[in-house]
Amino acid sequence: MINTEEIKSIPSNRLQFFPIMMFAIVMGFSGLTLVLKKLNEVLFFPQFIASFFSFATTVIFFVIVYFYFKKFVLYKEEVKKELSHPIRINFFAASSISMLLLSLIYKNSIVELSNIFFILGASLHIFLTFYTMKFWINNNLEVQHSNPAWFIPIVGNLIVPIAGAGFAGETVLYFFFSIGIFFWIILFAIILNRVIFHKQFAPKFMPTLFILIAPPAIGFLAYIKLEGHLDFFAHILYSLGLFFTILVFTMYKNYINIKFFISWWAFTFPMAAITLATLLMYELTHNLIYAMLGYFLALVTVIVVYKVARETILHMRKKEICIME
Repeated sequence: MINTEEIKSIPSNRLQFFPIMMFAIVMGFSGLTLVLKKLNEVLFFPQFIASFFSFATTVIFFVIVYFYFKKFVLYKEEVKKELSHPIRINFFAASSISMLLLSLIYKNSIVELSNIFFILGASLHIFLTFYTMKFWINNNLEVQHSNPAWFIPIVGNLIVPIAGAGFAGETVLYFFFSIGIFFWIILFAIILNRVIFHKQFAPKFMPTLFILIAPPAIGFLAYIKLEGHLDFFAHILYSLGLFFTILVFTMYKNYINIKFFISWWAFTFPMAAITLATLLMYELTHNLIYAMLGYFLALVTVIVVYKVARETILHMRKKEICIME
């Protein structure tokens, strides 16, 4: 029998390099599941498809949790390296966001499970928010370390009001919302400066440009959840989300020839976010333009998730994922 020390000594053990970014897969599938659920509510899309993806997303989440926990037990030093890495540290919040999204998935079906996911997700996310900001403050980061992935731990707070309605008081939900909206503006200025005045992102981080879509789109969903109606600020948030969606699509040449990396999953959740925001706009305005745009964006989201999932499976079979970089 091989003991723990012997396992650690095997250099080819891919568990050692199982990245925290794998939780972005859960975010992608959760976003798609929520889109399918919203299509069922607003545009009479079949319910059983959303139910299937709810189950599949939950299974994927627990599989990733199992493997990352196993990595933590056997390779603590590797986890510490990720926690001290100026870019990878931001992806730890993808785990708490995954819980919040699972809370949303089960909110109208299994309320008790949804509440558990919310409490765990919100608690872990606020901890990771403080941990990540403390890391930024206490370390000498370079401008090239900044990229849209910085939005994940901070702007991810905007998801808490969406998932937490009915589980937490308004004071708590506005607290999370305020953090997310304020630091979205601050971080966007930093990242825009990085994009315009410094070297381009490495190819593996180009997909993270899609993350620019998520803050205004999620901010719109959270704001409507808190205020309950469309107003000037809500329109601004949605319009900015739509603007960034158009912007990243006009830059399609930046993505079509890049090699596959697990960072491709950054394409998925932002697409789901703007799709959900568009479907909500249709629900609030009954404007058919939003219905048509919502169907189109939902189709794009399905295609993107399918494409990225397919490439992930193919590269897993080739053993090109979970390797030393």
